[in-house]
Amino acid sequence: MNKQCTKAVIFDMDGVLVDSEPMYFEIERYLFSYFKVSVSQEQHEAFVGTSVENMWEKLIKDNNLKESKERIVDYHKKYVIKHVEGLRELLPTKNIKELLEDLKEKDIKIGLASSSPKDLINIILNKLNIKKFFQIIVSGDEVEKSKPHPEIFIKVAQLLNVAPNECVVIEDSSNGVNAAVAAGMKCIGFSNPHSGKQNLENADIIINEFPNISSYLDI
Repeated sequence: MNKQCTKAVIFDMDGVLVDSEPMYFEIERYLFSYFKVSVSQEQHEAFVGTSVENMWEKLIKDNNLKESKERIVDYHKKYVIKHVEGLRELLPTKNIKELLEDLKEKDIKIGLASSSPKDLINIILNKLNIKKFFQIIVSGDEVEKSKPHPEIFIKVAQLLNVAPNECVVIEDSSNGVNAAVAAGMKCIGFSNPHSGKQNLENADIIINEFPNISSYLDI
């Protein structure tokens, strides 16, 4: 990667800033049972990185549910927020704070592109005490199309006032990596074993852990 052309780093949240996917998997398995839908492990893992709306739209269609998407999505979001608010402790991924501090010191713009709802993003970032690092935050609520569509990354870049080819995205999911590539951005795939089986081969590089300074990411 060309160090000189990188002006912004755009992070995904779940599975990148915080190891939250196991919690979501558990919650969603309960919700699948509650709404009586059948979802294989492989299909469940394929939803990582996409929005709740996108996931339930497919599940409602595949399972011929009579419940409205609006009601299910509303129930899902409220259930997750209540659970996360009740957590006594939520820790950032190892070295994330140090990496964010290093990027800030180097005047590299920092954005967040998460398919999660804005309310949940704010709760998690505040619990992690890292919200102050992000100049721009775009949630799944603020775009029409979810990852793997590139809309969310393009929007973050526009708000940061940088070109797509000046951005590096850090993602842990197939959907996220493919969205970043489609946006014309460089992508670092973070191989998080708790995010299920994710195909990150389209990323420019794949890492298993975060360094505490950005130079190790070839930025």
